[in-house]
Amino acid sequence: MRALVVAALAAVSATSADALELIGQAGVLGEWELTGNLAATGARQEFGGPIVLKHTGICSADGPETRAGEIRLQLLGTSRVRATLTIDGTACTFRGRKSDAYVGMMSCYDRRDAPLRFWIK
Repeated sequence: MRALVVAALAAVSATSADALELIGQAGVLGEWELTGNLAATGARQEFGGPIVLKHTGICSADGPETRAGEIRLQLLGTSRVRATLTIDGTACTFRGRKSDAYVGMMSCYDRRDAPLRFWIK
């Protein structure tokens, strides 16, 4: 019985390490919704994949603005993360710490730093 439980836990750990679902918010007011499905890149605790940012603020007359991009994310232990997001050809960096979510500032060379908060499933 014990061997079965250990095998089941190992299978769950292996699956969760192969892919991650990311959801979050960016911007001072959390006005950008961030979603993505990331796959392991082969490097230890590194994941990458496409992301979608959707403007959820009320100031959009023609419906919500949507932007597509890519993210490369590295989990650093149990409480820190480092990521590079490429949005509209601009690379932005993020370093965050985990509280209820990973929280930090996203830095892009051509615009002001913006708060970013995301959860990983």
